[in-house]
Amino acid sequence: MTHHIGILTSGGDCPGLNAAIRGVVRAGREQHGMCFLGFRDGFRGLVQNRTMDLDPRLLSGILTDGGTILGTSRDKPHKMTIGDKTRDMTEAAVDTYRRHHLDALVCLGGGGTQKNARRLQKEGLNVISLPKTIDNDVAGTDVSFGFDTALGIATEAIDRLHSTATSHHRIIVVELMGHRAGWLALGAGIAGGADVILLPEIPYDLEKVAQAIRDRTRAGKRFSIVAVAEGAMSREQADTVENLLKKKKEADRKSDRQKYSGKLAEFHEEHLNHTVILTRELERLTQQESRLTILGHLQRGGTPSAGDRVLATRLGTACARALADERYGVMIAARGRGAEPVDLEEVAGKKKLVPPDHPWVTAARDVGTCFGD
Repeated sequence: MTHHIGILTSGGDCPGLNAAIRGVVRAGREQHGMCFLGFRDGFRGLVQNRTMDLDPRLLSGILTDGGTILGTSRDKPHKMTIGDKTRDMTEAAVDTYRRHHLDALVCLGGGGTQKNARRLQKEGLNVISLPKTIDNDVAGTDVSFGFDTALGIATEAIDRLHSTATSHHRIIVVELMGHRAGWLALGAGIAGGADVILLPEIPYDLEKVAQAIRDRTRAGKRFSIVAVAEGAMSREQADTVENLLKKKKEADRKSDRQKYSGKLAEFHEEHLNHTVILTRELERLTQQESRLTILGHLQRGGTPSAGDRVLATRLGTACARALADERYGVMIAARGRGAEPVDLEEVAGKKKLVPPDHPWVTAARDVGTCFGD
């Protein structure tokens, strides 16, 4: 019996999505005789029944393309903005699934997508997900596609900044993506030879960072490179967040919990420009000219690396095999050289953070990199 499969991409775009789509659809068609229907712009397309036929000709040439031919959005079925209101559109998503007589839905995305896929699974849908994100923070998988490409882009940027830093005897602060997980800043910092790496998982002492730079200057170094994850915090800032979270958890009344949620939102809003303040403070403390570069969306654009193309194809074809075996309610995770299905309930709502004793951190410390702690 032919399997009819829906597929969508959700959350932020990243290199490798098209390679994964191609892997799922080509393997599903050619090896298992499946039919595929794409939904445009993530879960919003599923809710609004906006589809596109994934004709084999459409897949030709997309292996090397960045972004996603399906389009994407950060919409959640259970909390979707319709006009000026936020509504639970889960029932509409289920209706679309039933209307097309789908046997399963494949969701490609990061942590939020895994949670949304799990919610749809609870509604009775057969769901399989694939892990993508440049942050590399999806739980249950060794690595997510998109990370390798972003790591290469960020490393190249740091390489290029070395020359201008040394020419002007400057401190160059580079802000990299990563709100809660510092994998990208850590990897690019190591590969690019950053002198300081600041991560969300390791709160820093500003004076210790400044002292490390002053020590470099006294040793005759002409410049310093500081790689900072966007979610990195000083010890004082981390203590503030921890205190607010504790008060929110201990609050008995809903109004109090909402108050602390509001305070947390205000903190994170103010924290958006923390690298600007960090750069200014380092200049003041070291008396050395400092400049800030924010890479932003450059890190997740463009052509996927060879590594991401291979990974996305490997996970995509493994997904097709799981569909053929009717192994639903799982995320296809990268494990060693292979791929394994992991139950969505073990993945949804969890993040893979950088352990302070991770081998990458140890290696960086061993070559003299400062983490500000």
